[in-house]
Amino acid sequence: MLLFYNLSLWLYRVGIRLASLWHPKAKLWIRGRKSFPVFTDHPQKIWMHCASLGEFEQGRPVLEALKKAYPEYKLIVSFYSPSGYEVRKNVPLADQVIYLPADTPKNAARLIHDMQPKLVIWVKYEYWYHMLHELKAQHIPVVLVSAIFRKDQPFFGRSGRFWRKMLDCFFLISVQDQESAQLLQDIHMSENVIVAGDTRFDRVMEVAKAAKAFDWMEKFTQHHFTIVAGSTWKEDEKAMSEWSKQHPDVRWVIAPHEIHESHLQHLSQLFPQSIRYSEINSKWNEQATVLIIDNIGMLSSLYQYGNICYVGGGFNKSGIHNILEAAVYGKAIVIGPNYEKFAEARALVNKKGVLSGNSNEQIGNYLQEFYQDNNRRAEAGEINGEYVSQQAGATEKIMDQIARKRLLTR
Repeated sequence: MLLFYNLSLWLYRVGIRLASLWHPKAKLWIRGRKSFPVFTDHPQKIWMHCASLGEFEQGRPVLEALKKAYPEYKLIVSFYSPSGYEVRKNVPLADQVIYLPADTPKNAARLIHDMQPKLVIWVKYEYWYHMLHELKAQHIPVVLVSAIFRKDQPFFGRSGRFWRKMLDCFFLISVQDQESAQLLQDIHMSENVIVAGDTRFDRVMEVAKAAKAFDWMEKFTQHHFTIVAGSTWKEDEKAMSEWSKQHPDVRWVIAPHEIHESHLQHLSQLFPQSIRYSEINSKWNEQATVLIIDNIGMLSSLYQYGNICYVGGGFNKSGIHNILEAAVYGKAIVIGPNYEKFAEARALVNKKGVLSGNSNEQIGNYLQEFYQDNNRRAEAGEINGEYVSQQAGATEKIMDQIARKRLLTR
């Protein structure tokens, strides 16, 4: 199995190199790994690894808590994906941000020898065999935070033995829910497992408390029923546009997942009465009913302005994006059909705070339901807001375990 693992990673790197000839993201992946990370000789370091931007935001409350509790430690953040690295490479919270080198025995030995971390935080997933086994061999504690497990993952299948070896490398596994803990117990891996919850709840509550107010948003949405749509893809946008044609009085704020020019032009064609955020000052148009957000980093504050929020990604195989960023403001939410991988989405769909449509027509019906029924909309928003506040506290539980087990020294 290890031979197959190494071969698959080699083939992946070959594929990335070929794709880098025309694909910008693949090119960034290759360029970011041209030189090996160089570290200072500071004796006390904490390393947090995140797959991409979403995992960084998930792990951020833990990183902030570590910085506050152990200020003498240097904080290093690694990313696998350019999507995370490029956005957070200069984040002030971290002392150093790096790309994770490809997972080979040589790279793992060199990285850990050069870095010499005292504690490693792994956020949610990404199980790199050589990195994890080198950390275990060096007796460096690794904590997996906000993990969530499903029956269809390889840990629990016929080839699970190889994958379970990686789980054995974690000193502590903090899972989001009891179902994940039970799955680990079924494969006799419950000794170092705690059910702490999801640190994303802590993060979205922090973000909501510090949410920015935008004069231009207040001007655009004033006296108008507004729908804020975040992290949308083409399938989401098509469904939204069909309903919007029947409701020209409704204002839309759309923050697409991809902001390259071709996608922005596609949006402008779907929503002819639109203006881009970058054009607000130079081309303000009182007749515009759709505002397209053509930059990154504002969405979590924009959701507060919506009477309804639509969270995209539900028509994609990977599933919906983060509904908690909208739910924390007590908003009624509509999503596409693919949400089963996300415990919070399943819970809120069951509670009727979130409505999931599997077609353009159904999405339109659910938007209409929230649009025309003030009481129904308010009830859904209250369900979502209360759920977020009740689920907070994972960061404190994880920090308590780090202190109790004396994983860091002062």
